[in-house]
Amino acid sequence: MLLIDFFKNRNTLVGMNQRFEQLLEKGDITAVKDRMVFRSSEVDEAIREYIPIMHNVMERRDKCVTDKSGKVVKTINVWKLPVPYQVFINEIALVFLYGRPVKWSQVSEDTDEAFSAYIDRIKKLRFDSKIRQCKRLAGAETESAMLFRTFQNEDGKADCQIRVLARSKGDEIYTRFDQYENLLAFAWGYYTLDDKDMQVYHFDIFTKEATYKCTENNGKWDVKKEPNLIGKIPVIYFKQEKEWAGAEKLIEREESIASRTADTNDYFADPIAVLRGDVAKKMPDKEEAGKLLITNDQDGVNDAVKYLTWDSAPQSKKDEMEWLQTQIMQKTFTPNITTESLKSVSQLSAKALKTVMMLADIKASKRKETHDELLDRCSTLITSIIGNVLDVSLKSQCDRLQVAHEFQEPFGEDVADAITNLIKCADAGIMSQESAIEMNPLVKDATREMERIGQAQEEATQRQLKLLTMQDNNAQTGEGTED
Repeated sequence: MLLIDFFKNRNTLVGMNQRFEQLLEKGDITAVKDRMVFRSSEVDEAIREYIPIMHNVMERRDKCVTDKSGKVVKTINVWKLPVPYQVFINEIALVFLYGRPVKWSQVSEDTDEAFSAYIDRIKKLRFDSKIRQCKRLAGAETESAMLFRTFQNEDGKADCQIRVLARSKGDEIYTRFDQYENLLAFAWGYYTLDDKDMQVYHFDIFTKEATYKCTENNGKWDVKKEPNLIGKIPVIYFKQEKEWAGAEKLIEREESIASRTADTNDYFADPIAVLRGDVAKKMPDKEEAGKLLITNDQDGVNDAVKYLTWDSAPQSKKDEMEWLQTQIMQKTFTPNITTESLKSVSQLSAKALKTVMMLADIKASKRKETHDELLDRCSTLITSIIGNVLDVSLKSQCDRLQVAHEFQEPFGEDVADAITNLIKCADAGIMSQESAIEMNPLVKDATREMERIGQAQEEATQRQLKLLTMQDNNAQTGEGTED
């Protein structure tokens, strides 16, 4: 039965994909949107938690003071203290994944020109900056996208740029995947202004074969189909859970305690003067700096004037606050980086520092499971753009080009130890000189460095031969004189 159900579901998905393509060809964009995934509710919830001013604690109501008749005399503001844990947690996660640029290397042969064009395009696209933006937005909103746009520049040449898409930037992201999690279609909804400063809604749909530029006009859709010269969907889609997932209630609890504690401090943290009196007049307001309390407790007040002070907050509240802070950091795999902790780790080596920051390193290792695939797709997409659009003369090399990537440690490496180990391996014959050069942390371009080393060795050999030739000539001249 399970095998039969599998084939039934598979046939259903195939039929749905066929209908989706038919709707695209017919220009029924409203139906197309209904068949794509739009995660607006999850993204909006994440954004609300990410922005401090939108936290639940901001909904605390101010206190109204009424007289005996129930009339509101005045309103006392209560503290609303949102704690931006989400921003801190997200930034730490970003630094440990993309704090240093991704290192690219060529693993194919006879593709040097294509790889050189690839590295040059990475720089021109500002890829390192764009991917950090995408990771930050994905960690805050649970999704983002990197859209590659090809166009003709002012010089009349083919060019490319990257646009980062996210809900907070006003973009709508729609996706369609198959049962194997392959991206079948991607859509981008956005608004522009026309000549009359009226908003116009656009919905661009990207597939492997074509791009559909759709514009809504009075409830109707104008669709322009363009061939996709790249041959791949020009989008890298980032999706993940919130970086602070699992700690939402812990953060809300700390914010609630902190806000209520602030109100309590306003009432009791400053000393209160206590005077004897026949009748208790009133309780002091929390806004008053010099508070006065008049009491009718004649026996309890031996002096005419004394001060009532609050020594400290309850120990249970302090314990809970410390427990909450610890749990929030640990459960989100975030090291508690403070000014004091930085003083203690400032002199540590990179290896020791990695141990201290182990929580963040564990989280980064988890993210690499998906970001390895994303970077692989980035390399194949950029290679296709170069070979099919930007420089077709390199198409054959681009088809054969294989690019590998490597995440770099956020705080660098112990360069001296790394170079020493490479020298030992090369001298022992268990590593070639080429491999040692490629792994040298001080070398940025291994191919160019090997060319420079070869040229330097050749020049040294020529100098040595010239010196030997001069010595031989001098020797021969001296022997002839003696004769």
